[in-house]
Amino acid sequence: MSTASAAFIKLAELSARCRERSWQLPSRQDVVQYWSGIGFLLDGRRYVAPLEQVSEILQAPSYTRVPGVHHWMKGIANVRGRLMAVMDLTGFLEKSTPLQEKRRRLLVIDQGDLYTGVTVDDVYGMQHFPVTGYTAEPEDVDEAVRPFLQGGYEKDGEIWQVFSIEHLAEDPRFLQVARTG
Repeated sequence: MSTASAAFIKLAELSARCRERSWQLPSRQDVVQYWSGIGFLLDGRRYVAPLEQVSEILQAPSYTRVPGVHHWMKGIANVRGRLMAVMDLTGFLEKSTPLQEKRRRLLVIDQGDLYTGVTVDDVYGMQHFPVTGYTAEPEDVDEAVRPFLQGGYEKDGEIWQVFSIEHLAEDPRFLQVARTG
């Protein structure tokens, strides 16, 4: 018998032994792809912002009020040496919250020239959703929030609507904080 034939026979025997014992290996699992975002609470509803649109999460900082602006523009805060506009997202959307301001959290937007914090009722941290749970048109959408939504993800029987911070940052009403008239 040639060396090549002997090697082939050994490999065939090894392959057969591996198949015989493969039942002890864990079963094959399909890889599930996930979408991740920052979960937050606003007006009693759960939302999730795309991870790349939130640069950080802070407790509501002390700020200085600015005269002549809309009620939802809370003021200017010094955050690590940078001046940040602090906006109340609930107020901007014409909603109210029973929470004290110091118990609320701030989602920080740092996009180009825009360095702003928007206050929300609570932050749930990073959330992961199977991409198969995405729906383009979630049910029971708040009309005030609709312009800023990009679908939603189902998790534990609940839909988390995707809130686009980017769309909010492009909205002329959000960028025009001065009261006119």
